[in-house]
Amino acid sequence: MVQEIRSSLSAIALQWLAGLKDIWRVLRHRGPSQFQFWLIALLIGIAAGFAALFFRKGIAALQAWVYGAPDVDYLHSFAQGLPWYVLVTIAAGGGLVVGLILDRFTPDGRVRSVADVIEGAALHDGRVEHKEGLASALASFITLSTGGSSGREGPVVHMAGVISSWVSNRINADGITGRDLLGCAVAAAVSASFNAPIAGALFALEVVLRHFAVNAFAPIVIASVAGTVINRLEYGDVTEFTLVTPGALQFYVELPAFLILGLICGLVAVVEMRAIFFADKVGSKVQARLCLPRWLRPAVSGAMLGGIAVWYPHIIGVGYETTVLALTGGLLLGEAVIFTVVKTAAVAITMGGRMGGGVFSPSLMIGALTGLAFGLIATSVLPDVSGTHTLYAFAGMGAVAAAVLGAPISTTLIVFELTGDWQIGLAVMVSVSMSTALASRLVDRSFFLTQLERRDIHCAAGPQAYLLALIRAGAVMRPMGDSRCASLEDCQKLADEGLCIRASASLEAAMPVFDRADVPYLPVMMAENGTEEIIGALYHVDALKAYNRALAATAAEEHR
Repeated sequence: MVQEIRSSLSAIALQWLAGLKDIWRVLRHRGPSQFQFWLIALLIGIAAGFAALFFRKGIAALQAWVYGAPDVDYLHSFAQGLPWYVLVTIAAGGGLVVGLILDRFTPDGRVRSVADVIEGAALHDGRVEHKEGLASALASFITLSTGGSSGREGPVVHMAGVISSWVSNRINADGITGRDLLGCAVAAAVSASFNAPIAGALFALEVVLRHFAVNAFAPIVIASVAGTVINRLEYGDVTEFTLVTPGALQFYVELPAFLILGLICGLVAVVEMRAIFFADKVGSKVQARLCLPRWLRPAVSGAMLGGIAVWYPHIIGVGYETTVLALTGGLLLGEAVIFTVVKTAAVAITMGGRMGGGVFSPSLMIGALTGLAFGLIATSVLPDVSGTHTLYAFAGMGAVAAAVLGAPISTTLIVFELTGDWQIGLAVMVSVSMSTALASRLVDRSFFLTQLERRDIHCAAGPQAYLLALIRAGAVMRPMGDSRCASLEDCQKLADEGLCIRASASLEAAMPVFDRADVPYLPVMMAENGTEEIIGALYHVDALKAYNRALAATAAEEHR
């Protein structure tokens, strides 16, 4: 009897093993089914959640060790008592390590962040760079631990993208599946970072995927909840910021003040973004003029940040303590204004110095300080019809962050989830809507999309602007010898006039030539044995058909 039971169990185990092998084979060769996809989304959410958790706890541990601070949530108060040379040495040394890492593991010395995840979703079937991404995460980890003035959400989002890209490559996921898995990973990472499941899911849809397809919603929510559970297992069900009650809105009478605050926050957000781009441009020029090695650039920036921290240690890291002071009204008007200016400059130096990190947390701090300053003025001018000044800090925090991210929906929700206060939604929504409406007209919709535009990656205008760049002329051309293709002699005549295109070129390069030359086709060239040879012809009508098919496929994905 015992032998029979063992034989039965062995047979069952073998059947289960064979079933698992079949599932793996199906996943690798056919892609996941709906249920399987949700299971993969859950696993990716758990992995991304743990990655975000370890990143956050690692930063806190290294900060505590480097600065010797007993509580890193109150690091700037502790840092005020440190000698100046300690602050400068820590920041410069951290920058040097960052520079060496990026110089060794990235081809351009640039940290990967949210903009690269958006690019991966739009142009690379939901994939991001692996080696460069891991190096960027390590660089950002050191930056945030040694005095860099940035946030942790950028590297965490890209780390999540690396996880989903690895899974997509392992299961041979197509573009739609790869993008959805990327959205799952991003949602989980944001949720785990800020204990904000609703905002995490919407951030992935609004910022990364940039559509709200119904089929993508369920797995992204599953992953977002998984990331939140990871956070709460460690930190409990607590909000990021513990606040006193911000006060009641004096309703209709006070709404015009929040409209004005939104406009001011939109301008502050634009100043912050342009300051970063200006710092990056100036840094590149100085680096080229002085012939500095690129690994030294972050070290110089770190030394500058250390010098600022001697007088204003509030700039170190994500600025949690200063943000709480602003949201609880613990700062004077002059302090709020000065800290806003100093923090903006510090963020510009950090990002322009290629040190790494994100812009969301600094934007929260800058927004809270801006709102507090505005609120102190507004409540003193009209004290009888005003709520508390902390109410304006609360709204300003969301308004600046939303304008920088270009994500009014998810930012509004993440501010609520960070503070746990849902009573003043009207004030936050009014300020956020005005700030994003203004800022989106002064930059390319958001900080991330403007970054991509500066690299000639046109994602801001939507798929119609970047789909042409995904289609190669060689894939659409009619090969030489085809009965529908022009003769070699006719193609050679156009080539002699300079009207031709390489097979590796995209339709984005071909379409302006068609418009300018008004010809029905262009010869397609390829290097053969060291010489350029005509291998086919790209017809204008074929290019338009390919573009139309790509648009239709994108529309179908966004409306699934």
